Amino acid sequence: MELIFLGTGAAWGLPELHCTCKICEEMRRKGEKRTRTALLMKSASTLLIDCGPDIRSQLSQQPPKAPGAVLITHEHGDHYIGLDELFVYKRLAPKGTFEPIPVYLSGTSWKVIGRRFDYLEDMGVIKTVFVEPGRWFTHREWRIFPFKTDHGAFAAGSLGYLITCREPEGEKTNVLYTSDFMELPDLPLELLRPDYLVIQSFWLNEPEHNRPRHMSFQRAIPFISRLEPRKGTFLVHMGDADMVPGDPANAMLKKYRPLDPLKPPGSDTPYSIPMNQEQWEATVNRILRDRNLDYRIIVAQDGIKVTV
Repeated sequence: MELIFLGTGAAWGLPELHCTCKICEEMRRKGEKRTRTALLMKSASTLLIDCGPDIRSQLSQQPPKAPGAVLITHEHGDHYIGLDELFVYKRLAPKGTFEPIPVYLSGTSWKVIGRRFDYLEDMGVIKTVFVEPGRWFTHREWRIFPFKTDHGAFAAGSLGYLITCREPEGEKTNVLYTSDFMELPDLPLELLRPDYLVIQSFWLNEPEHNRPRHMSFQRAIPFISRLEPRKGTFLVHMGDADMVPGDPANAMLKKYRPLDPLKPPGSDTPYSIPMNQEQWEATVNRILRDRNLDYRIIVAQDGIKVTV
């Protein structure tokens, strides 16, 4: 099985349009970018997790074949607003040959998404399938366990997915995809000790007021400890909302003051805020080393392909 990280950024992408904060300026200087988070899983068939506003450019880098199915995590635009781009696969298919693409999501999410995209179902582009937290379902070689995540009142239908793939040779691989969240209202035993965990890292430090109910790397550390991924963790949905000391842009609405920033043991000096890929990797590795945490954590980048 192959994981293709189509995008690894937060809702507005990075660098953010017109933003002059030090993080965005450093990313421009380095020629780095993060489009909105989406993941493509490939085995005998493909699963696309989320379908945001960058999906056209993201899928243009892939073979011209429709995704076998789509999993939507929740009803925020950066996770579903690109669904209309799937129409192209029907437009290009010989007449009478196209099969609607199954789109799995919660009924609560579809109440929001369907107001805009119910015509895709009417025109045979997609076929919605409502799933329930705690109930396994199967799509081709994929066995999938949805679970409830807490991403706030404006994402009441938010789900994560535990995805098991049975390879032709009989081997099974589990990937736990948490999407955007701050808490897990319930922690089903099925989620423990997956092969791989994909978890967001919107900030380095947990903010004083977590209004958007996102996951910081600081907050993710105990979740990783509880979930105990056996082979590795990938960080996605990276943002630029950490305050960088001395940055005039800290006055921007999007910047969040840290509650109690991560520091090396025995030190009063917080870790530096990472502003590019290299710094993120170095900071994560240093935090793990300083705490004697034997985790394999990969800071995902747009376009990377990982065989698992």
